[in-house]
Amino acid sequence: MTSFFEEYGLHIAGIIHLSPREAHELANKGAIVVDVRDEMEMNGKKFTVPNLIYLPSKQFSENFASLPKDKPLILADSVGLKSKEAILFLMDKGYTNIANLNGGIIDWEKDKLPTEVDDDEILTGQCACKLRPKKVYRPKGGC
Repeated sequence: MTSFFEEYGLHIAGIIHLSPREAHELANKGAIVVDVRDEMEMNGKKFTVPNLIYLPSKQFSENFASLPKDKPLILADSVGLKSKEAILFLMDKGYTNIANLNGGIIDWEKDKLPTEVDDDEILTGQCACKLRPKKVYRPKGGC
């Protein structure tokens, strides 16, 4: 059986790394994008693809069995690191038709691929330890 991803991506150490454009093309051909970002990493942005499963990395090991083994899966996160860890975990559990979105939603958005953005959830703050959704900082009464 050939892999859904065989002709795509960079094949490095047994993992297929897809460019955002390749991932978009394959998502439109039936692959399921599995977003493993935790809530705080979402930054008000979601992949706009036909088939999307949100399975945060904090819950991944407990709930991975809900992912279909008979469908191609593209694992995605913010930059492609947690999704790579999830790929290795799934490979250990017998999943074979899987690929990693290289660069995550950051590169997806750079390539101007379909993204749903909730402006109220975009993070704002002076440093990483103070990041909060914009809606928390929205002043009442105009001040």
